[in-house]
Amino acid sequence: MKKTFFASIALLVATLCLPFAAQAQFAKAEDAVTYRQAAFQLMGSHFGRMQPVMKGQVPYDKVAIAANIAVLNEISKLPWAAFGAGTEGGNAKVEIWLDPEDFKKAQEKLTISLKALTSASDAGNFDNLRVAYGEVGASCKACHDAFRQKK
Repeated sequence: MKKTFFASIALLVATLCLPFAAQAQFAKAEDAVTYRQAAFQLMGSHFGRMQPVMKGQVPYDKVAIAANIAVLNEISKLPWAAFGAGTEGGNAKVEIWLDPEDFKKAQEKLTISLKALTSASDAGNFDNLRVAYGEVGASCKACHDAFRQKK
């Protein structure tokens, strides 16, 4: 119980502080690229962990799904600080810096879809959860299509 409590506090502090500290800590563009790629990789991991449940391959475990969604909600706040001026590179398209308003709208769409996913999870209705999960995935795909270079 103590470990879980202290881990939760550490995650909360890191989540609240990192976005602000991140902007100041990138001495090189490569550091920002590494930071944001790591945040997106963690987001993808936690989103992907839910996929077998959504496909009906694994039984629905409300607690496990809620835990992954909670992590997604926190991690989703992190990568944006690493898209400042002079941080171009990685798989990011130049459109991020040329059209920051559209990029901001894509971020907001993710936030809105994650709120809907959280609400569906809290309600415990699996059908609504699957729909909301799909909306988050569509949000991710739309952003990738517009702002991420194909590998």
